[in-house]
Amino acid sequence: MSRTALPLHPTVSGAPSPGELARAGSDAGSPMTDGFGRTIRYLRISVTDKCNLRCVYCMPEEGLPWLRRDELLSYEEIAEIVRTMAPMGLERVRLTGGEPLVRRDLHRLVEMIDRVPGIRDISLSTNAVLLADHAESLREAGVDRVNISLDSLREDRVDAIARRPGSFSKIMAGLDAAERVGFAPLKLNVVLMAGQNDDEVEDFAAITRERPWHVRFIEVMPTGANLGVSAEATLSCDEALARIRRIGELEPAEGPTGNGPARYYRFPGAPGSIGVITPMSHNFCDRCNRMRLTADGQLRPCLFGDLQTDLRTPLRAGESIVPFIRHTLRVKPERHWLEQGSDAGSGGLQALSQTGG
Repeated sequence: MSRTALPLHPTVSGAPSPGELARAGSDAGSPMTDGFGRTIRYLRISVTDKCNLRCVYCMPEEGLPWLRRDELLSYEEIAEIVRTMAPMGLERVRLTGGEPLVRRDLHRLVEMIDRVPGIRDISLSTNAVLLADHAESLREAGVDRVNISLDSLREDRVDAIARRPGSFSKIMAGLDAAERVGFAPLKLNVVLMAGQNDDEVEDFAAITRERPWHVRFIEVMPTGANLGVSAEATLSCDEALARIRRIGELEPAEGPTGNGPARYYRFPGAPGSIGVITPMSHNFCDRCNRMRLTADGQLRPCLFGDLQTDLRTPLRAGESIVPFIRHTLRVKPERHWLEQGSDAGSGGLQALSQTGG
């Protein structure tokens, strides 16, 4: 079943009720708990919808219509949202895109967030193409750790998946820089795709025997632009683990800081670990502790679906955004409804870059 593509300026998921507006002041310091008892402590912030790659599972090769500059939240506006949410229990922030490093002077935003009382962890998700040039300034500004997308250990495959020649060498330079400046834990995200990188599962796992890296295998999540990959290249993390167990015993592991929805394993005595993120084969929504802020100021209670609340408009009007945050908590769904090879549960999402992944 196909649905209409998610517009770049989606409708608000409703408006705060009069009661929510009236409680805005008194609610400012109350924990962010949704209707299913889940407490939100983590915010993923997309700083741009643009990306310098066109990965086959993420974005159409031709790209998308990008947001205008005036539609993007400024760094000051993003920091104000974080300052508002911190007394409500926000502790962890992750900066995403698109590719976050294509936005200039990202270290300035990191410095602003790092000064917010209550924020104890700042992380970054990146394809690492530009990381070598920015790793040191980001570390000094307050980024604690990075997640790096690396879908193959072969140069030709990385460039083909990214649809940008020369990507592999830049990613490797970024990975080296991340280690050099001391980002830890260092996580590698590998999107599993049958026929494209599934024969490297064991090679990725073997890295964790030698390096203190945390390799995480991720199942393809369907959007409007990747339905071919989603339908034809599906590989479950269960199958990946079965292949890894053929080369060595695995034991459950606690996992690194900020392990989120991943389940971790390790080879006995290994310095690194192997994680699996299973949005399709094993739903983990019952443990969800996050919301997402899009680059144009929409607060989304779930990566997928069509629920989101406009924070940009009240913020620029000088209004309290607390009732809008409370409203988003109230409408946060119990789970996603993704279907492999279909965009039925995506809410019309065309690309993960639209909401920060």
